[in-house]
Amino acid sequence: MKSKNVRNFILGLIAGGVALLVAAVFRVVAGGLFVPELASQTLFSLTPGQVESFSVETFGSLAKYSAFTMAIIVNLVLYGGLAVLLHKIYTRLASKGPAVNLLQLSFIPYVVMAAISAFLLQLNELLTGSSEIQYALLFLLLPNVAYGCTLSYLFQRGDNIAKRRRRIDSPHTVASSADTDGKEEKAKGKKSDIPATTAAAAPQPAVPKISRRQFISMAAGTAAAAAVFFLARDFVFHKESSMPLSISKTPMPPLPSNIPPGSIFAQQALAPFVASELTPNDKFYRIDTNVIVPSVDANSWRLNVRGLVKNGPMQFTYDELKAMPSVSEYATLECISDKIDGDLISTAHWKGVPLKSILEKTQVLPEAIYVVFRCYDGYDVGISLDRGLMDGTILAYEMNGTPLPPEHGFPVRAIVPGLYGMMNAKWITDIELVDNIYMGFWQRRGWANNAKYQTHSKIVFPGDALRNRLAEDLSSLNNSVMVGKKSPIAGIAFAGDRGISKVEVSVDGGNTWQTASIKDPLSSNSWVLWALEWIPQNKGKYNIVVRATDKAGNVQTAEIRDNYPNGATGYHSVEENVEA
Repeated sequence: MKSKNVRNFILGLIAGGVALLVAAVFRVVAGGLFVPELASQTLFSLTPGQVESFSVETFGSLAKYSAFTMAIIVNLVLYGGLAVLLHKIYTRLASKGPAVNLLQLSFIPYVVMAAISAFLLQLNELLTGSSEIQYALLFLLLPNVAYGCTLSYLFQRGDNIAKRRRRIDSPHTVASSADTDGKEEKAKGKKSDIPATTAAAAPQPAVPKISRRQFISMAAGTAAAAAVFFLARDFVFHKESSMPLSISKTPMPPLPSNIPPGSIFAQQALAPFVASELTPNDKFYRIDTNVIVPSVDANSWRLNVRGLVKNGPMQFTYDELKAMPSVSEYATLECISDKIDGDLISTAHWKGVPLKSILEKTQVLPEAIYVVFRCYDGYDVGISLDRGLMDGTILAYEMNGTPLPPEHGFPVRAIVPGLYGMMNAKWITDIELVDNIYMGFWQRRGWANNAKYQTHSKIVFPGDALRNRLAEDLSSLNNSVMVGKKSPIAGIAFAGDRGISKVEVSVDGGNTWQTASIKDPLSSNSWVLWALEWIPQNKGKYNIVVRATDKAGNVQTAEIRDNYPNGATGYHSVEENVEA
C-alpha cells in the first residue's frame, strides 16, 4: 500500500506539472490566474517592511523569485497529495465509466485550488485594497481539466502495468501451469524431453512496449512543453537584461555637452565613466512585488481620475494622454532599500505629461491634500498634493526615447522628484484625490511616508559599485594603482531635488579631506558625477572615503543607519592596494 501511495504521489506531481504549465501559458497569453504567483504576491503583502528590507539587501531580486519557486513546489506537492486521495476514489468509480472518473479527477482539484485561490484573493484584497483579476477562478478550469486528463491516463497506465506484474509474479499461475503439463505427460505415457526446471516454468509474457504512435505523441508533447517554456521563461523569470529587441537596439538619447575643456571629466581615462551618466533601459534597476511582469494593453487601458475633484470622475485613454502637451526631463530614481554601496539607483531621460496638467483639468477641490496612485498590479501609494503640483512631477510614457518598457510601468508611471522610488508608482490606472495623509502599500508596513532622499555618495572606482548600472565597460579603469602614477577616483552623489554642492574625498580613512571636481548634472533632479586626481606617494593599503553636501547645506552624515525605514546613511568607503 505504501509503495502504491508513493507511485500515485509521483504521478500527481507529473500531472501537476502539466497543470502548472497550462496555467503559466494561460497567464502569459491571457493574463489568467497563476496560483504560485498569487501565493507569492500575498506573502509579499504580509511581509513586514523590516524583513523585506533585509531580504532585498541580502538577496536582491532573488528573494521574490525564491518565494515564487517555493510556491511552485508547494503547489506541486499539493497536486501529488491530491493524487493519492483521488486514486482511491478512482478505483471505486471504475465501474461507472471513464467519463465519471475523469469528472472527479478534474472537479475535486478544481474545488481545492479554487478555495485556496479565493482565500488568497480575498486576503490580498484586504491587504492592498485592490483585486485586479476579474473572474479569476474561471482561469483555474482549464489547468485542472488538464490535470484530470493527465492523471486519468497515468492511473490507467500504472494500473495496467501493475496487473501484468501481478500475473507474472503469481505463484498460483506457475503451479497451475506445471500441473497441467504433468497431467498431459502422464496421459501420453511419455517422458518429457524438456528439463524439469524449464517444464515447471510458466511462459513469461512480453514486457509491454510503447507503440510508435504513443512514442510520437509523447515526443511531440515534450517538444511543445519545451518550446512553451523557452518562449515564456523571460515572462516568468524576468531578468533585468532581457528587453524587447526593438527597445534594446534603440539609440540612447544624446547627452548634453557640458564638459568644459581642461576638466578632469574631459580626460580620455574617464570617457567610459562619463558615457555611463545615463542608464540604459536594460540596466535600469527594477524593484517591485511582481514575479511576472504585468502586461497591460494600451488600447483598453484607461487612466481614471476621481475623488475630491470638481470635474470628475474623468477618464483618459493612452492616445489622449500622449496627445496632451508633454515635457522631457532627466531624473534619477533610487530604491529606499539601496545600501550605501548598493546599485539600486539609475538615471534616465523621461517624457510624459505634467501631473498638474491632469489635476488642472479636473479642478482639485480645496479640501484635497493627497494624491493617491493605484496600479494595475494592486500597488498603491500617496504623495502630498504640493509634491504632485511640482513642475518635475510627471506621468511618464517614454523612457530614454522609447515607449516605457513593461517592467518599468508601461503604459504610464509616475516620476516624482525628491522621493524614493517606491513613491514613483508604475502601471498606474487610477488617481484619487483625498483629504487625508494616505499610507500606501509599503507605508502600511512601516516604511517612511515622507520618503525624501538621503544626501549620499558612492565610489564607483576603484571598487565595483554600480557596475551593473553603467552603460560602458570600466575594466580599463581597474589597472593597478602605482606609486607616483595618476589614478583617478570617481563616483556619483545624489540628494534628490536638493542637488549636490560639494563632494569631498579622503584617502586616509577620513582624517583629511580633498574637494573633488563635480560635473554639471543632467538636471536638478539627477545624480552628479564627481572625480578626483590622485597620485599616491607610498605603497600599501589606502582607505578611500567619500562624503557629499547638498545645496541646502546638509552634509552627508557619517552615522551608519539601516535602510529601514528612511533609507540608508553612512559613508561609502573602499580599500585600495598601491604597488611600488
